[in-house]
Amino acid sequence: MFDALRRWPDVEAPGLVAVDAADRLILDESAVLRASAGPDDVVVINDAYGALTLGAAQGGARRIRTHIDAITGERALEANSARVGFADHFRALPLDAGLVSGARVVLLRLPRSLDALRDIAGLIAAHADPGVVVVAGGRLKHMSVSMNEVLREHFGRLDVSHARQKSRVLLARAPRDGRDPVPAAAQVAGLEVRAYGGAFAGARLDIGTRLLLENLPDAPVGGTPDDPLIDLACGTGIIGAWMATKYVGAHVYACDQSATATASARATMLANGIQDRVTVARDDMLGARPSASASLITLNPPFHSAAAVTDLIAPRMFADVARVLRPGGQLWCVWNSGLKYRPLLERALGPTEQVARNAKFTVTVSTRR
Repeated sequence: MFDALRRWPDVEAPGLVAVDAADRLILDESAVLRASAGPDDVVVINDAYGALTLGAAQGGARRIRTHIDAITGERALEANSARVGFADHFRALPLDAGLVSGARVVLLRLPRSLDALRDIAGLIAAHADPGVVVVAGGRLKHMSVSMNEVLREHFGRLDVSHARQKSRVLLARAPRDGRDPVPAAAQVAGLEVRAYGGAFAGARLDIGTRLLLENLPDAPVGGTPDDPLIDLACGTGIIGAWMATKYVGAHVYACDQSATATASARATMLANGIQDRVTVARDDMLGARPSASASLITLNPPFHSAAAVTDLIAPRMFADVARVLRPGGQLWCVWNSGLKYRPLLERALGPTEQVARNAKFTVTVSTRR
Protein backbone atom coordinates (compact mmCIF):
# COMPACT_ATOMS: atom_id res chain seq x y z
CA MET A 1 0.00 0.00 0.00
CA PHE A 2 2.72 2.47 0.94
CA ASP A 3 4.09 2.45 -2.60
CA ALA A 4 0.79 3.93 -3.80
CA LEU A 5 0.89 6.96 -1.50
CA ARG A 6 1.67 10.39 -2.92
CA ARG A 7 2.30 13.85 -1.49
CA TRP A 8 0.00 15.58 -4.03
CA PRO A 9 -1.27 18.32 -3.86
CA ASP A 10 1.85 19.20 -1.90
CA VAL A 11 5.11 19.55 -3.81
CA GLU A 12 6.48 16.36 -5.31
CA ALA A 13 10.09 15.84 -6.35
CA PRO A 14 12.86 13.24 -6.04
CA GLY A 15 13.80 12.89 -2.38
CA LEU A 16 10.45 14.19 -1.09
CA VAL A 17 8.56 11.14 0.19
CA ALA A 18 4.99 10.48 1.30
CA VAL A 19 5.97 7.83 3.86
CA ASP A 20 9.22 7.24 5.71
CA ALA A 21 10.87 4.99 8.28
CA ALA A 22 9.35 6.88 11.21
CA ASP A 23 5.82 6.20 9.93
CA ARG A 24 6.62 2.50 9.62
CA LEU A 25 8.15 2.36 13.09
CA ILE A 26 5.15 4.07 14.71
CA LEU A 27 2.84 1.55 13.03
CA ASP A 28 5.00 -1.42 14.05
CA GLU A 29 5.32 -0.27 17.68
CA SER A 30 1.57 0.31 17.94
CA ALA A 31 0.42 -2.89 16.21
CA VAL A 32 -0.39 -4.86 19.38
CA LEU A 33 -2.16 -1.88 20.96
CA ARG A 34 -4.24 -1.31 17.85
CA ALA A 35 -5.17 -4.98 17.59
CA SER A 36 -6.99 -4.79 20.94
CA ALA A 37 -8.56 -1.38 20.31
CA GLY A 38 -12.19 -0.96 19.41
CA PRO A 39 -13.89 1.37 16.93
CA ASP A 40 -13.34 5.05 17.78
CA ASP A 41 -10.36 4.12 20.00
CA VAL A 42 -7.57 5.06 17.55
CA VAL A 43 -6.54 8.66 16.93
CA VAL A 44 -3.83 9.91 14.56
CA ILE A 45 -2.23 13.33 15.02
CA ASN A 46 0.24 15.12 12.77
CA ASP A 47 0.14 12.53 9.99
CA ALA A 48 2.03 13.88 6.99
CA TYR A 49 0.23 12.49 3.92
CA GLY A 50 -1.87 9.68 5.36
CA ALA A 51 0.64 6.89 6.00
CA LEU A 52 -0.28 6.54 9.69
CA THR A 53 -4.04 6.82 9.18
CA LEU A 54 -4.14 4.43 6.24
CA GLY A 55 -1.64 2.06 7.83
CA ALA A 56 -3.88 1.85 10.89
CA ALA A 57 -6.90 1.28 8.65
CA GLN A 58 -5.09 -1.50 6.82
CA GLY A 59 -4.37 -3.04 10.22
CA GLY A 60 -8.07 -3.17 11.04
CA ALA A 61 -8.77 0.13 12.82
CA ARG A 62 -12.16 1.66 12.10
CA ARG A 63 -13.64 5.10 12.61
CA ILE A 64 -10.16 6.59 13.04
CA ARG A 65 -10.08 10.21 14.10
CA THR A 66 -7.23 12.07 12.46
CA HIS A 67 -5.79 15.57 12.45
CA ILE A 68 -3.30 16.94 9.94
CA ASP A 69 -2.24 20.55 10.38
CA ALA A 70 -1.50 21.31 6.71
CA ILE A 71 -4.46 21.38 4.36
CA THR A 72 -2.22 19.91 1.64
CA GLY A 73 -1.57 16.91 3.88
CA GLU A 74 -5.27 16.59 4.63
CA ARG A 75 -6.09 16.62 0.93
CA ALA A 76 -3.28 14.15 0.21
CA LEU A 77 -4.83 11.80 2.79
CA GLU A 78 -8.20 12.10 1.03
CA ALA A 79 -6.66 11.35 -2.37
CA ASN A 80 -4.51 8.51 -1.04
CA SER A 81 -7.43 6.94 0.84
CA ALA A 82 -9.51 6.89 -2.35
CA ARG A 83 -6.59 5.31 -4.19
CA VAL A 84 -6.05 2.47 -1.71
CA GLY A 85 -9.66 1.91 -0.73
CA PHE A 86 -9.94 3.22 2.84
CA ALA A 87 -11.89 6.45 2.27
CA ASP A 88 -14.61 5.48 4.76
CA HIS A 89 -12.29 4.45 7.59
CA PHE A 90 -11.44 7.86 9.08
CA ARG A 91 -12.73 11.34 9.89
CA ALA A 92 -10.61 14.49 9.67
CA LEU A 93 -11.14 16.63 12.78
CA PRO A 94 -9.72 19.83 14.27
CA LEU A 95 -7.20 19.72 17.10
CA ASP A 96 -9.66 19.96 19.98
CA ALA A 97 -11.31 17.83 22.64
CA GLY A 98 -13.51 16.03 20.10
CA LEU A 99 -10.44 14.66 18.36
CA VAL A 100 -9.05 12.80 21.39
CA SER A 101 -12.05 12.29 23.69
CA GLY A 102 -11.97 8.72 25.05
CA ALA A 103 -9.05 7.71 22.81
CA ARG A 104 -7.09 4.63 23.89
CA VAL A 105 -4.34 4.63 21.25
CA VAL A 106 -2.85 7.82 19.78
CA LEU A 107 -0.38 7.65 16.91
CA LEU A 108 1.58 10.89 16.89
CA ARG A 109 4.16 12.08 14.43
CA LEU A 110 6.27 14.31 16.67
CA PRO A 111 6.12 18.00 15.69
CA ARG A 112 9.42 19.84 15.55
CA SER A 113 8.11 22.57 17.86
CA LEU A 114 8.17 21.86 21.59
CA ASP A 115 5.29 24.29 22.07
CA ALA A 116 3.22 22.34 19.53
CA LEU A 117 4.05 19.08 21.33
CA ARG A 118 3.06 20.64 24.66
CA ASP A 119 -0.33 21.68 23.22
CA ILE A 120 -0.95 18.19 21.83
CA ALA A 121 0.21 16.33 24.95
CA GLY A 122 -1.89 18.53 27.23
CA LEU A 123 -4.97 18.02 25.06
CA ILE A 124 -4.57 14.22 25.05
CA ALA A 125 -4.00 14.12 28.81
CA ALA A 126 -7.12 16.22 29.40
CA HIS A 127 -9.57 14.26 27.26
CA ALA A 128 -8.31 10.78 26.31
CA ASP A 129 -9.11 7.56 28.16
CA PRO A 130 -7.06 7.20 31.40
CA GLY A 131 -5.50 4.08 29.89
CA VAL A 132 -4.41 5.83 26.68
CA VAL A 133 -1.04 5.01 25.15
CA VAL A 134 0.59 7.64 22.94
CA VAL A 135 2.97 6.20 20.35
CA ALA A 136 4.97 9.24 19.28
CA GLY A 137 7.75 8.95 16.74
CA GLY A 138 9.97 10.82 14.37
CA ARG A 139 13.30 10.96 12.60
CA LEU A 140 16.25 11.16 14.97
CA LYS A 141 17.54 14.33 13.30
CA HIS A 142 14.32 16.11 14.27
CA MET A 143 14.07 14.72 17.82
CA SER A 144 15.58 16.00 21.05
CA VAL A 145 15.70 14.99 24.71
CA SER A 146 13.55 18.04 25.41
CA MET A 147 10.63 16.22 23.76
CA ASN A 148 10.86 13.56 26.49
CA GLU A 149 10.61 16.25 29.14
CA VAL A 150 7.58 17.84 27.49
CA LEU A 151 5.78 14.49 27.38
CA ARG A 152 6.66 13.88 31.05
CA GLU A 153 4.82 17.10 31.93
CA HIS A 154 1.57 15.34 31.01
CA PHE A 155 2.29 11.60 31.32
CA GLY A 156 3.52 9.63 34.30
CA ARG A 157 5.36 6.97 32.30
CA LEU A 158 7.58 7.33 29.25
CA ASP A 159 9.33 4.46 27.46
CA VAL A 160 11.80 4.88 24.61
CA SER A 161 12.16 2.40 21.76
CA HIS A 162 15.36 1.28 20.12
CA ALA A 163 16.31 3.34 17.10
CA ARG A 164 15.59 1.86 13.68
CA GLN A 165 16.52 3.35 10.32
CA LYS A 166 17.37 6.65 12.00
CA SER A 167 13.94 6.82 13.66
CA ARG A 168 12.70 6.33 17.22
CA VAL A 169 9.40 6.05 19.11
CA LEU A 170 8.42 7.39 22.54
CA LEU A 171 5.54 5.62 24.33
CA ALA A 172 3.67 7.78 26.85
CA ARG A 173 1.19 6.41 29.41
CA ALA A 174 -0.62 7.52 32.59
CA PRO A 175 -1.98 10.91 31.53
CA ARG A 176 -1.96 13.74 34.09
CA ASP A 177 -2.27 17.52 34.36
CA GLY A 178 -4.17 17.82 31.09
CA ARG A 179 -5.14 21.17 29.63
CA ASP A 180 -6.63 22.57 26.46
CA PRO A 181 -4.25 24.62 24.28
CA VAL A 182 -4.11 28.34 25.03
CA PRO A 183 -2.34 30.68 22.61
CA ALA A 184 0.73 32.59 23.74
CA ALA A 185 0.20 36.36 23.81
CA ALA A 186 2.53 39.29 23.19
CA GLN A 187 2.52 42.95 22.24
CA VAL A 188 4.19 43.17 18.82
CA ALA A 189 4.46 46.18 16.48
CA GLY A 190 1.58 47.87 18.29
CA LEU A 191 -0.59 44.75 18.00
CA GLU A 192 -1.81 42.05 20.34
CA VAL A 193 -0.48 38.83 18.76
CA ARG A 194 -1.69 35.34 19.62
CA ALA A 195 0.11 32.11 18.70
CA TYR A 196 -0.72 28.48 19.34
CA GLY A 197 2.19 26.07 19.62
CA GLY A 198 3.93 25.50 16.31
CA ALA A 199 2.85 28.69 14.57
CA PHE A 200 5.73 30.26 12.64
CA ALA A 201 7.77 32.66 14.84
CA GLY A 202 5.32 32.20 17.74
CA ALA A 203 4.05 35.38 19.36
CA ARG A 204 7.00 37.33 18.00
CA LEU A 205 7.86 39.48 15.01
CA ASP A 206 10.47 37.78 12.85
CA ILE A 207 13.01 40.10 11.22
CA GLY A 208 11.81 39.46 7.68
CA THR A 209 8.23 40.40 8.50
CA ARG A 210 9.46 43.46 10.39
CA LEU A 211 11.32 44.66 7.30
CA LEU A 212 8.22 44.14 5.15
CA LEU A 213 5.97 46.06 7.55
CA GLU A 214 8.44 48.97 7.62
CA ASN A 215 8.20 49.31 3.85
CA LEU A 216 4.58 48.66 2.88
CA PRO A 217 2.94 51.53 0.94
CA ASP A 218 1.23 54.39 2.76
CA ALA A 219 -1.93 54.22 0.67
CA PRO A 220 -2.41 50.89 -1.13
CA VAL A 221 -4.96 50.24 -3.83
CA GLY A 222 -7.76 47.94 -2.71
CA GLY A 223 -9.01 47.21 0.78
CA THR A 224 -12.70 46.99 -0.08
CA PRO A 225 -14.92 43.99 0.68
CA ASP A 226 -14.76 43.03 -3.01
CA ASP A 227 -11.03 43.73 -3.29
CA PRO A 228 -9.51 42.97 0.12
CA LEU A 229 -5.83 43.36 0.88
CA ILE A 230 -4.52 39.78 0.89
CA ASP A 231 -1.96 38.35 3.30
CA LEU A 232 -0.85 35.01 1.84
CA ALA A 233 0.84 32.51 4.20
CA CYS A 234 -0.40 34.68 7.06
CA GLY A 235 1.04 32.74 10.00
CA THR A 236 -0.18 34.33 13.23
CA GLY A 237 -1.79 37.15 11.25
CA ILE A 238 0.66 39.94 12.07
CA ILE A 239 0.77 41.41 8.55
CA GLY A 240 -2.98 41.17 8.03
CA ALA A 241 -3.71 42.71 11.44
CA TRP A 242 -1.18 45.47 10.80
CA MET A 243 -2.82 46.35 7.46
CA ALA A 244 -6.31 46.32 8.99
CA THR A 245 -5.23 48.75 11.70
CA LYS A 246 -2.89 51.00 9.69
CA TYR A 247 -5.22 51.36 6.71
CA VAL A 248 -8.33 52.66 8.43
CA GLY A 249 -11.46 50.79 7.35
CA ALA A 250 -9.56 48.38 5.10
CA HIS A 251 -10.82 44.84 4.59
CA VAL A 252 -8.22 42.08 4.68
CA TYR A 253 -8.16 38.44 3.61
CA ALA A 254 -5.54 36.35 5.46
CA CYS A 255 -4.91 32.74 4.52
CA ASP A 256 -2.56 29.91 5.39
CA GLN A 257 -2.48 26.15 4.81
CA SER A 258 -1.85 25.48 8.51
CA ALA A 259 -4.72 24.93 10.95
CA THR A 260 -2.48 26.13 13.77
CA ALA A 261 -1.65 29.31 11.87
CA THR A 262 -5.25 30.15 11.01
CA ALA A 263 -6.41 29.48 14.58
CA SER A 264 -3.65 31.82 15.76
CA ALA A 265 -4.57 34.46 13.20
CA ARG A 266 -8.24 34.38 14.19
CA ALA A 267 -7.23 34.83 17.81
CA THR A 268 -4.97 37.74 16.81
CA MET A 269 -7.78 39.49 14.93
CA LEU A 270 -10.15 39.02 17.86
CA ALA A 271 -7.58 40.36 20.32
CA ASN A 272 -7.28 43.54 18.24
CA GLY A 273 -11.02 43.99 17.67
CA ILE A 274 -10.71 43.78 13.87
CA GLN A 275 -12.35 40.40 13.29
CA ASP A 276 -15.24 42.04 11.40
CA ARG A 277 -12.87 43.36 8.72
CA VAL A 278 -10.47 40.41 8.43
CA THR A 279 -11.42 37.08 6.90
CA VAL A 280 -9.08 34.26 7.92
CA ALA A 281 -9.14 31.17 5.73
CA ARG A 282 -7.31 27.85 5.68
CA ASP A 283 -6.45 27.21 2.06
CA ASP A 284 -3.84 25.76 -0.26
CA MET A 285 -2.22 29.03 -1.40
CA LEU A 286 -5.03 31.18 -2.90
CA GLY A 287 -7.20 28.35 -4.15
CA ALA A 288 -10.45 29.92 -2.92
CA ARG A 289 -9.81 33.33 -4.52
CA PRO A 290 -11.07 34.20 -8.02
CA SER A 291 -8.62 34.96 -10.80
CA ALA A 292 -7.77 38.61 -11.52
CA SER A 293 -9.55 39.77 -8.36
CA ALA A 294 -6.93 41.41 -6.12
CA SER A 295 -4.98 44.66 -6.18
CA LEU A 296 -2.46 43.95 -3.41
CA ILE A 297 -1.00 40.78 -1.92
CA THR A 298 1.69 40.46 0.74
CA LEU A 299 3.82 37.35 1.13
CA ASN A 300 6.60 36.01 3.33
CA PRO A 301 6.98 32.64 1.55
CA PRO A 302 7.78 29.49 3.53
CA PHE A 303 10.56 27.16 2.48
CA HIS A 304 9.51 23.99 4.34
CA SER A 305 7.23 21.26 3.02
CA ALA A 306 6.47 19.16 6.11
CA ALA A 307 9.98 18.61 7.53
CA ALA A 308 11.75 19.00 4.18
CA VAL A 309 13.52 22.19 3.14
CA THR A 310 12.73 22.90 -0.50
CA ASP A 311 12.87 25.75 -2.99
CA LEU A 312 9.83 24.45 -4.88
CA ILE A 313 7.15 26.13 -2.75
CA ALA A 314 7.77 29.79 -3.58
CA PRO A 315 7.52 29.38 -7.40
CA ARG A 316 4.12 27.71 -6.98
CA MET A 317 2.99 30.55 -4.73
CA PHE A 318 4.23 33.19 -7.18
CA ALA A 319 2.25 31.50 -9.97
CA ASP A 320 -0.94 31.53 -7.90
CA VAL A 321 -0.36 35.17 -6.96
CA ALA A 322 -0.05 35.97 -10.66
CA ARG A 323 -3.39 34.26 -11.26
CA VAL A 324 -5.19 36.21 -8.52
CA LEU A 325 -3.69 39.68 -9.08
CA ARG A 326 -5.36 42.06 -11.49
CA PRO A 327 -3.22 43.59 -14.24
CA GLY A 328 -1.34 46.37 -12.46
CA GLY A 329 -1.85 44.71 -9.07
CA GLN A 330 1.14 44.38 -6.77
CA LEU A 331 2.85 41.66 -4.76
CA TRP A 332 4.88 42.92 -1.81
CA CYS A 333 7.23 40.09 -0.90
CA VAL A 334 10.00 39.59 1.66
CA TRP A 335 12.51 36.80 1.20
CA ASN A 336 15.90 35.58 2.35
CA SER A 337 18.34 37.36 0.05
CA GLY A 338 20.32 34.19 -0.58
CA LEU A 339 17.31 32.63 -2.33
CA LYS A 340 17.56 35.09 -5.24
CA TYR A 341 13.82 35.16 -5.97
CA ARG A 342 13.85 38.31 -8.11
CA PRO A 343 14.20 36.51 -11.50
CA LEU A 344 11.39 34.13 -10.51
CA LEU A 345 9.16 37.04 -9.54
CA GLU A 346 9.86 38.85 -12.81
CA ARG A 347 9.05 35.77 -14.88
CA ALA A 348 5.88 34.93 -12.94
CA LEU A 349 4.48 38.42 -12.41
CA GLY A 350 6.30 41.22 -14.17
CA PRO A 351 8.58 44.15 -13.33
CA THR A 352 10.08 43.71 -9.86
CA GLU A 353 11.82 46.41 -7.85
CA GLN A 354 13.88 46.12 -4.69
CA VAL A 355 12.27 48.25 -1.99
CA ALA A 356 14.50 47.44 0.98
CA ARG A 357 17.32 45.13 2.02
CA ASN A 358 19.12 44.38 5.25
CA ALA A 359 21.84 41.91 6.17
CA LYS A 360 19.58 38.91 5.54
CA PHE A 361 16.31 39.85 3.84
CA THR A 362 15.09 41.63 0.71
CA VAL A 363 11.72 43.30 0.15
CA THR A 364 10.46 43.58 -3.42
CA VAL A 365 7.34 44.86 -5.12
CA SER A 366 6.25 43.11 -8.30
CA THR A 367 3.64 44.59 -10.62
CA ARG A 368 1.38 42.20 -12.54
CA ARG A 369 1.74 42.58 -16.30
